[in-house]
Amino acid sequence: LLATDGVTLEIADDAVLAIAEFAHRLNAETEDIGARRLHTLLERCLEDALYRAPETGFSALSVDRAYVEAALGAVAANPELSRYIL
Repeated sequence: LLATDGVTLEIADDAVLAIAEFAHRLNAETEDIGARRLHTLLERCLEDALYRAPETGFSALSVDRAYVEAALGAVAANPELSRYIL
C-alpha cells in the first residue's frame, strides 16, 4: 500500500526480530494464535504510516527496533488491552 503512494519501505533486521519477540511474548501471555499474530503486529506497527503517507509526502519509511517498540510498546505492555487489540 505504501508503494501506491510512492513510499519505499525498509525493514531492518532488528525490527523483524523485535516483531517476532513481541509475537512470541503475546502468544505466551494471551491466546496463542501462532504466526497470525505476526500479521496483526506488523499491521499495527505500520498503521499510522499507512494512513499518513498520502498527506505527508515522505518518500521512504525505515522501520527499526526503536520504531517497532514505539508503535507496539504501549499496547503490548498492557495484557488486558493486548488480548483484545492484538
